[in-house]
Amino acid sequence: MSYLEAIKVAFLTFPFLAFLFTMPFILWQYHKYGSINKLRVLIIYSFILYIISVYFLAIFPLPDRDSIDMNSPVAQLIPFNFVLDIIKKSDEIKNVWLFFQSSSVYTVLFNILMFVPFGMYLRYYFKNDLKKTVIFSFIFSLFLELTQLTGLYFIYPHPYRLFDVDDLVINTLGGVIGYLVMGIFMKFLPSRDNIDFQSFEEGKKVSGLRRMTRFGLDVFLWMIFTGILGSLINVNHISFVSLIIYYVIIPFILNGQTLGSRFLNMRLVFPNKRLLRLCLRLFLIILYYVIIPFGFGFLFIFVIKNFSLPNVLVFVIGAIYVLLLGIFYLVNVTNIFKRKILFYDRILKGEYVSTIGEEEQNCDKNEI
Repeated sequence: MSYLEAIKVAFLTFPFLAFLFTMPFILWQYHKYGSINKLRVLIIYSFILYIISVYFLAIFPLPDRDSIDMNSPVAQLIPFNFVLDIIKKSDEIKNVWLFFQSSSVYTVLFNILMFVPFGMYLRYYFKNDLKKTVIFSFIFSLFLELTQLTGLYFIYPHPYRLFDVDDLVINTLGGVIGYLVMGIFMKFLPSRDNIDFQSFEEGKKVSGLRRMTRFGLDVFLWMIFTGILGSLINVNHISFVSLIIYYVIIPFILNGQTLGSRFLNMRLVFPNKRLLRLCLRLFLIILYYVIIPFGFGFLFIFVIKNFSLPNVLVFVIGAIYVLLLGIFYLVNVTNIFKRKILFYDRILKGEYVSTIGEEEQNCDKNEI
């Protein structure tokens, strides 16, 4: 039952850890490949869930501090001691079913099975050979055993689980078995190289999520840039100055790329008059997304302060404004994800292009 409880906690914890991991994962995938491959997402997130489950199986159930026996042994350092235990059980129990139900037997089998997926992941996705699989399986097992030996990193005054040198051998064996088993499955699965190739091919187009990620990353970097610039120089309207530097001057220097779009391997391209079009595009974006939508909000606040309106009317108008504002941004986000060219890009004849594969294209041109 403790095993099931540990796995249950892992499944409940996974969404929160996955949420924290998602944005760095998206940024790295767009930086390296220019796209997010669905099969890669399944592999990576299942691997995270697997690691969480194994870790929780190693530490749960957590005992009360007062219930820990301070005189209990902390380590079993005799190699292959589990073999002697199994031999004793085989002599004592004649029924095969009862034999496998004995703790000395099913614990060994469980520890082997627990590391089989680890070896499979190492071979299939991380492209490790047998030697590296043995090393990484041993290191992962050692990490779990040290977690137990230190009493969950000295949170407990004494280890509440036994450090067993046999677990290092058994877990490593499980990783090796997983490596060998994966050799069979790899005949039916797309290889890691195929996944990477497909990701690069998809990355040659700029998706809606990639554009939204670029927008969010640039806003984040611009806020950091504004804070740093404000701490270095004392200038009025520092936000406006940093806005011009970040969204106009830097893209002009970087050939149509902000720092965010450069990291995500994309570029905003205009047929001609690049600097003027970048300035106009910046103005239209601010006008469309900030000045016009929030201008109605400030107008509404001005009316409330200077005119006596019934509370019911204020509430109704305010609710309608918030609803329309939400619909406005939702529609625009939906259009971006549908890869529609928004009006300001259509006016200025600008478009985002992917820089994935540009180095290879430049090399081919030089060879020709």
